[in-house]
Amino acid sequence: MLLKKSSGKVMSAALLLMASALGFSASVVAVTFEGKFEQGALVRGTVPAGSKILLNGEAVKVTPHGQFAIGFDRDAVVDQLFKVTYPDGLTEIKPLKIATKQYKIDRVTGISQKIMKPDPVAQARAAKDALQTRAARDIFSEQHAFMQSFIWPVTGRISGVYGSQRVYNDVPGNPHFGVDVARPTGTVVVAPADGVITLAEPDMFYSGGTVIIDHGYGVSSTFLHLSKLYLKVGDTVVQGDKVAEIGATGRVTGPHLDWRLNWFQMRLDPVSIVPPMEKVLAAQKAAK
Repeated sequence: MLLKKSSGKVMSAALLLMASALGFSASVVAVTFEGKFEQGALVRGTVPAGSKILLNGEAVKVTPHGQFAIGFDRDAVVDQLFKVTYPDGLTEIKPLKIATKQYKIDRVTGISQKIMKPDPVAQARAAKDALQTRAARDIFSEQHAFMQSFIWPVTGRISGVYGSQRVYNDVPGNPHFGVDVARPTGTVVVAPADGVITLAEPDMFYSGGTVIIDHGYGVSSTFLHLSKLYLKVGDTVVQGDKVAEIGATGRVTGPHLDWRLNWFQMRLDPVSIVPPMEKVLAAQKAAK
């Protein structure tokens, strides 16, 4: 028999005492989570050092201190299974319920066939860009920056949200996998957390100036449509360091930052790990 704990950020001392009184290992109730169990969310957490984790049967990398990250993509299924094997050999199985989200869907008709079927040369270039970004997001490093409290890389009006999608001439386009913040060209973009630059390309076909920051254990930030890049691959950044400038490069209609969050190849919503924009803007206004 195992003692199971409901999800939450903090485990109380009373729960540990109860587990001890019932004869359970303290490690069995020592899982903590930070984040919401919902589609698009990144969830961070801790287990006792030396524990092993499986999410739906797939191994999750755990730091030597017992820290981990897991993610649930845009269309994640509701029922998922989190399994921990503790250093003392005991195993806890925690069923997770993932909340579903409603996404904005826009239907656009009358699009020309030329736009619906891009130039083969452009398609080849875009495919090459996609391989580069995929390779950068596949990098595994043992940095622990993914556990930091992330900040917005830029603040302003949110002009595009994660998960939204357009249907062109009844053909669904790819969902939008980032959050867009509209600001003028030249606005400085900062690192939302510590990390290492794993991609810095000034002119990709769709995304224009593109930077990827590795925060460790598969968690990365991607910045798109940049007009100027300050850093190169291999450079380290500390939270708040200047990384680039906003632009309107690539396939866009106006200047903005498109910030994307990944857990390896899983595309997540950056909003899941930062304070609400309206609260940040209100705090900025109050501080003036």
